[in-house]
Amino acid sequence: MSTIRIFTDGSSRGNPGPGGFGTILKYGDKVKEISHGFRLTTNNRMELMAVIVGLESLKTSTIPVTIYSDSKYVIDSITLGWVFGWVKKSFKGKKNKDLWLRYLSLHSQFELKFVWVKGHAGHPENERCDQLAVQAATNKPKTIDEGYENDSETNSLF
Repeated sequence: MSTIRIFTDGSSRGNPGPGGFGTILKYGDKVKEISHGFRLTTNNRMELMAVIVGLESLKTSTIPVTIYSDSKYVIDSITLGWVFGWVKKSFKGKKNKDLWLRYLSLHSQFELKFVWVKGHAGHPENERCDQLAVQAATNKPKTIDEGYENDSETNSLF
């Protein structure tokens, strides 16, 4: 059986700052590119958002999916099972709960494999995802990352 391949990258111009993600979906000879920017966010949020949007874009869950990312935060959190422990502790002390819950709502629907790729090392799809993410972050994005900007813990001074 064939595999759907999803390549992802996130970018933040400042951390926090304007950010964006780039995602490439490949299946056979079909290719789809997706990117979007946010006015204020973090790099980790964009790395995770790229994975989520890729999965949400799929029209089937019957074909295995391999996700390629240069984010150790995303790859390790999932493959080492950290995120499942965070759920048991209600994400106490952890960031990006909204996005992790969004990811987890998709996780069990797919047969997933995660592959870490070294960023900025000439991997063609990773380089293209980086271009998409940087472009989305630098085009004066106006979209609000609700989960970041409305998070009382993120914006608390005390």
